[in-house]
Amino acid sequence: MDDHSLDEFRRRWQEELAQAQALRKRRRPRRPEVAAGRGEQASGYLALAQGLLEGAGRPPAPRATRAERQDAASRSRSPPAREEQLVDQLIRDLNEMDDVPFFDIQLPYELAINIFQYLDRKELGRCAQVSKTWKVIAEDEVLWYRLCQQEGHLPESSISDYSCWKLIFQECRAKEHMLRTNWKNRKGAVSELEHIPDAVLCDVHSHDGVVIAGYTSGDVRVWDTRTWDYTAPFLESEYEEDEPGMQPYVSFVRINSSLAVAAYEDGFLNIWDLRTGKYPVHRFEHDARIQALALSQEDATVATASAFDVVMLRPNEEGYWQITAEFEVQKLVDYLEIVPDTGRYPVAVATAGDLVYLLKAEDSARTLHYVYGQPVTCLDVSANQAAFGVKSLGWVYEGNKILVYSLEAERCLSKLGNALGDFTCVNLRNSPPSLMVSGNMDRRVRIHDLRTDKIALSLSAHQLGVSAVQMDDWKIVSGGEEGLVSVWDYRMSQKLWEVHSRHPVRHLSFNSHSLITANVPYERVVRNTDLDNFTTHRRHRGLIHAYEFAVDRLAFQSALPVCRASCDSAAGYNYDLALAFP
Repeated sequence: MDDHSLDEFRRRWQEELAQAQALRKRRRPRRPEVAAGRGEQASGYLALAQGLLEGAGRPPAPRATRAERQDAASRSRSPPAREEQLVDQLIRDLNEMDDVPFFDIQLPYELAINIFQYLDRKELGRCAQVSKTWKVIAEDEVLWYRLCQQEGHLPESSISDYSCWKLIFQECRAKEHMLRTNWKNRKGAVSELEHIPDAVLCDVHSHDGVVIAGYTSGDVRVWDTRTWDYTAPFLESEYEEDEPGMQPYVSFVRINSSLAVAAYEDGFLNIWDLRTGKYPVHRFEHDARIQALALSQEDATVATASAFDVVMLRPNEEGYWQITAEFEVQKLVDYLEIVPDTGRYPVAVATAGDLVYLLKAEDSARTLHYVYGQPVTCLDVSANQAAFGVKSLGWVYEGNKILVYSLEAERCLSKLGNALGDFTCVNLRNSPPSLMVSGNMDRRVRIHDLRTDKIALSLSAHQLGVSAVQMDDWKIVSGGEEGLVSVWDYRMSQKLWEVHSRHPVRHLSFNSHSLITANVPYERVVRNTDLDNFTTHRRHRGLIHAYEFAVDRLAFQSALPVCRASCDSAAGYNYDLALAFP
């Protein structure tokens, strides 16, 4: 502050003090003046000056009583010069305030970055408005790169790939908003994957946009829906070509990022490596029909259940497939899942009637759950938990429930729901943390809160029961036995749109920008072969749909060698969803 400003400030300050003192004297002429001591709290401007001089950051003390004021006045009386000293001291402190530096100037830059890394994007924006120094710290590339990684944007990129990570973060947020808008408004492209003439769809599975399907003709096809041209090669088997129509039906198909697996009705199992070619790298044979098939989504581990045996297969260090573990169970297996992220020794969970087994490769089969006469109706697993629906029977009816077990402690953590219908599907692996979604034959889709063991939301979804369901942080996609696929915004409890086909929905899987649905018929018999192939296919042979809500993410060539386009490529049917399904 310059000298003129200080003089003006001092003059106005002294005038206000004089007016305040005169006003107090007129109101209380007989009451003695009270001056604030060092440990006492004054009023008005003297209180402000005294507090600033002493560095007080607390609110003023409660007003003293009349007896306390008289006692303080009798002990000490401050002369008028004391007030002028306080004002001069306050002015000197205000004049020196510009010389006191902010903490970020004295703080090392690396330490300031470590403090700012605990802030989110909104807090960083507010800090950037404090000062120029804070703006430099809040816009550091390390902070915005970490924000991109935390929210899942460009997870495989390094910090040196881009020069301005704040701009990249804003672009990713804008694309995410556009995707959400496209999902809500049903705007995108839909493709009906090409069918096989004179064959009925048996099973469908997908992983990250790559779809595998098995048919009654014994054929297995793979589509890479992440490209513009859906090239769908046939994965070859080792059956004799001179026996057309004699190949057994395909019972189950599974796929991950590198492997494709198909189980046949005669007990054979074929494993293909999508990176090498169309011919199987391993073939395994069971003595009886394969009742359940599971494939790990992270590594090359396959589990099969046939009769009363469960077998785990995986390649050794030299690449040769071998049996890692073999288990014997008491009943026929209904559901089989491989636990993700188990390391060197694979772990699986199998259900057989009213028994639930925990299968560890280095141990024998252990019973995880067993209640006589209460069969398991669905199963899903995560890295450390298993969830399965239990049907209540007997004299004491407790209602159908979903049990959540800890795989480490091998004990029940939660008993969820109390429904009249059977739970037909449950999704624990793909649900947000502390949430789980399930479908029931009573037509309802339920969101369960694992922290409170209560139902967070219940939606009346499908007339004939729910057959498949999946959720993320804001939406639910459900499929029903009547062939209806519905998309919900569960935060608003509102249905966004729906698509109907003839057959039940047996598979659905989605990510941020795509959706795969499969309608698989009950009967595996070809009908009306004299009609047009397309009409027959829609009525009796099943359908596979691929929805894409971000067309700019489609590649011109597949990353999988087996799905790369050749001279004659098969094209899908691309058109706007709103036009296709009014």
